[in-house]
Amino acid sequence: MAKLSTKEIIDALKEMTILELKDLKDAMQEEFGIDINAVAVAAPAQGGAEEAEDAAKTVVLKDAGAQKIAVIKVIREITGLGLVEAKGIADKGGNIKENVPADEANQIKAKLEEAGATVELA
Repeated sequence: MAKLSTKEIIDALKEMTILELKDLKDAMQEEFGIDINAVAVAAPAQGGAEEAEDAAKTVVLKDAGAQKIAVIKVIREITGLGLVEAKGIADKGGNIKENVPADEANQIKAKLEEAGATVELA
């Protein structure tokens, strides 16, 4: 079996749905005997307001609005989720995408708001 480069692995991960990524995480935990959730993350460096603006954001759906079908379509486009999963988020609200660059988060927010949703960045 040929060894995959880091770029090839990352490219493959980008094409996976959230559910597929969860299954991969679970399989890796079982195979390697590690708890991915226990990995320590360094605290962000103290910076100015400019660094805070560029920090990773979480796109949170507060309300799907009157055009729920259009919002579900956008959620599926952004996340790669199936219809049932996307409808669940549209019905209950919640995180659409986590830890994305501020500019990408603003683009996602604009798409969802254009479809009629109420969105905030956290």
